[in-house]
Amino acid sequence: MTVLDIRRRTGVLFLAVMLGHLILISAQVTTKSGLTTLEAIVFGAVAGVQRAASWAIGGVTGTWNRYVDLRHVQAENARLEQELAALRMRLQEQHALALRGTRLELLLGLQRALPQRTLAADVIAGDASAWFRTVTINRGSRDGVGRDLAVIAPGGAVGRVVGDPTPHAARVQLLIDRNAGAGALIDRTRAGGVVVGDGTGLAMEFVSNLTEVRVGDVVVTSGLDGIFAKGVVIGTVREVEAGVGVYRRIAVTPAVDFSGLEEVLVVMDAPPAAPAEGGTG
Repeated sequence: MTVLDIRRRTGVLFLAVMLGHLILISAQVTTKSGLTTLEAIVFGAVAGVQRAASWAIGGVTGTWNRYVDLRHVQAENARLEQELAALRMRLQEQHALALRGTRLELLLGLQRALPQRTLAADVIAGDASAWFRTVTINRGSRDGVGRDLAVIAPGGAVGRVVGDPTPHAARVQLLIDRNAGAGALIDRTRAGGVVVGDGTGLAMEFVSNLTEVRVGDVVVTSGLDGIFAKGVVIGTVREVEAGVGVYRRIAVTPAVDFSGLEEVLVVMDAPPAAPAEGGTG
């Protein structure tokens, strides 16, 4: 064993002896609080450890509580969003029912005002192409529906039944169909002609250049086609100009919104014969 090792051991032993004396003295000396110095030192050390542990536990608990609260808030927000979506759906349904009620009220008023027998029908399908414009209604041969019966709406003339209906459905050719036509009159002047479809709108043909026609003039059925009764509104004149030949070029805006057609009336009785009116005005 070297001299350096002996000195180290002696130093360690000396420190141990001194520490022991300090501990013994601390155990005997009493502080103002009644505790010995050793007890006070140990109590302070333990209290410090307890404070640190309490702070750490409190931080973890607070973080967990905030996480749980956040999850509850997220769940509540999700529930409220679902309730809001359901309320919006109900509002849309109620709005649709109110609109349908208004349309049916108008349809019933028209039905009561007409002298002919009519049959209410719902539009259940549509067929729109570049050349043909038709819809399908939920009334057919079992309801007495047959071909060439006039179909109208509160706005005015819609079209006619084409082909042979099935027992529970029938196809209606709309006035805007390129192959459709109806006898017509300028209501103000009683000038006659024929309204034909162009796929999206209407045009009135065979009206002389000598006839006065104004934008905004109302066009009604003449009753001469054997399908529509006289006086059913077709639309209003949108554009008018002199034609190349002897007839004017007249564009007509339909009175019926064919893109939003939902309920119609099928006129079950043939129209009464209508006398011809002047076509030159």
